[in-house]
Amino acid sequence: MDDNSLLWGMLFGSFGLGFFSYGKKQKHTVALLCGIALMVFPYFVTDTLWLVVIGLVLIVAPFVVRY
Repeated sequence: MDDNSLLWGMLFGSFGLGFFSYGKKQKHTVALLCGIALMVFPYFVTDTLWLVVIGLVLIVAPFVVRY
């Protein structure tokens, strides 16, 4: 794991915590699930490019998917 992956993982984890707390408080399922995924997926993805792509998709998903 290099420095870039660590920093991106920390950034996406912070967004994940925000989405998780918002989804739990507002009963917004998509935001809750994306928050959990944003906090967990950096542990499993090692390539920085894929880390950024997956993270951005998960950040945008609650705004696109209305459930």
